[in-house]
Amino acid sequence: MGKNSENHHSKHEDEKHKHVEPEKKDHKLISDKRYEKELQKLEIELIKLQEWVKYKQLKVAVLFEGRDAAGKGGVIKRITGPLNPRICRIAALGTPTEKEKSEWYFQRYVKHLPAAGEIVLFDRSWYNRAGVEHVMGFCTDEQYHEFFRSCPEFEQMLIRSGIILIKYWFSVSDEEQEIRFQDRLKDPTKRWKLSPMDIVSREKWVEYSKAKDEMFKQTDLDHSPWYVVPADNEKLARLNCISHLLSLISYEALPYEPIVLPPRSEFPAYQRPPITDQTFVPDRYSHKHEDPEADSE
Repeated sequence: MGKNSENHHSKHEDEKHKHVEPEKKDHKLISDKRYEKELQKLEIELIKLQEWVKYKQLKVAVLFEGRDAAGKGGVIKRITGPLNPRICRIAALGTPTEKEKSEWYFQRYVKHLPAAGEIVLFDRSWYNRAGVEHVMGFCTDEQYHEFFRSCPEFEQMLIRSGIILIKYWFSVSDEEQEIRFQDRLKDPTKRWKLSPMDIVSREKWVEYSKAKDEMFKQTDLDHSPWYVVPADNEKLARLNCISHLLSLISYEALPYEPIVLPPRSEFPAYQRPPITDQTFVPDRYSHKHEDPEADSE
């Protein structure tokens, strides 16, 4: 059970000055077996949180920021996996259209904010302006500075309106990012994650570091702090982030009303049409279609 949702950042002033040792570059800091066990426990708690959010009509917005390949998508996937997509949804906005470019900067994000009883996970957010847009020259200096003038007020307005706003920064080292880029190149199931922009960004590590430092300086505030997730170990990052998220919102396990299924009714008058009248998906994977040589391997 987490802290009260109305002051879930109350410990930030004390916590943000604590020194946290960076994790070792050891991908076996947690075994696969323990990871799956701990993740399952957290999934059960996430379901409790989801039901509480629905019951109390809370509005929760969680921002996930970080460098390319930092693991944002991985933790979002583990959060949404056990949850109801009608309650917990993802907002992952693409490149703004010409029309959106002419709008108030925050406008296209506002339409994705949570209504009562919703959790919205932003896979990148309005902080694009402080990061990629600034580093890659997609916004003017005036737009960049205006963002820092407006952002704290914008977030304070969201919080006053009743939205629980939580911001995570996934921190990955340049060595680990390079390993993940190379892995994406080799794995056809991950290759789509490596965009042309990622290749360009790869050469701008220092520029992104400076942009992140300035972003924290301007927007790591008491009413809307940043929480840093050491992310060189993906599994630990997921567990630590989800556990921390659960600690920030006060929730209770709602009583479960047992459901008793009545006996099934019989429908003797129904005659099923011949199955030869229907087109079936080919069976390619049942035992009768197995490769005889596969059993001997």
